Amino acid sequence: MSRAADGQYVTLGLGAEVFAVPVAYVREILDFAPPFGIPEGPGYMLGLTDVRGRGTPTLDLRRKLGLPGIDPTLTTRILVVDVPIDDRTLSLGLVADRVIEVAAFSESQIEAAPDIGVPWRSDYIQGVVRRDSGFVVIFDLARLLTGQDAALIAQAA
Repeated sequence: MSRAADGQYVTLGLGAEVFAVPVAYVREILDFAPPFGIPEGPGYMLGLTDVRGRGTPTLDLRRKLGLPGIDPTLTTRILVVDVPIDDRTLSLGLVADRVIEVAAFSESQIEAAPDIGVPWRSDYIQGVVRRDSGFVVIFDLARLLTGQDAALIAQAA
C-alpha cells in the first residue's frame, strides 16, 4: 500500500459519491478560490492556484472523472497534493465539492477495485471500502493523472 501503510485517508465528496486520498499525499486543504486560467488546457484543468507564492496546477475532479461540473459553493475545497510519478513529485490542486474527514481504513477493509459498475474508469481506483452509508473509493493518484496530464502539469507549474 506504499505511502498509505498507516491507513489514514482524507475523504472527500463529489455529489453523492465519497472518495479518499492517502493523508501522506495531502499537503494542505484550501478554501476554494478561482484559479488563474491556462489557455488551451483540457476542460478539467482549471488553471493555477497560488499556494504559498507558487503557482499550483489545479484540476476539477468532477470533470476529470466525467461527472457534470457544478458551480463552487461554500463547502468547495482544493486539496493540495504531492503525487510521486516516475522520477519526480508533482504538486497539484484537486477541487472537490467538500472535504468530509480523515478516516482510518485497515488493509483488510480495502477491497480490490471493481472492474465494472462505476461511472468512471476503474484504473483510477486503488480500492474500495464498504461502510454502512455506502462505499468510499480510494483514488490511485498516479493513475488518475495520465502521462499527458503529468506533462501538462509539469509544464504549467
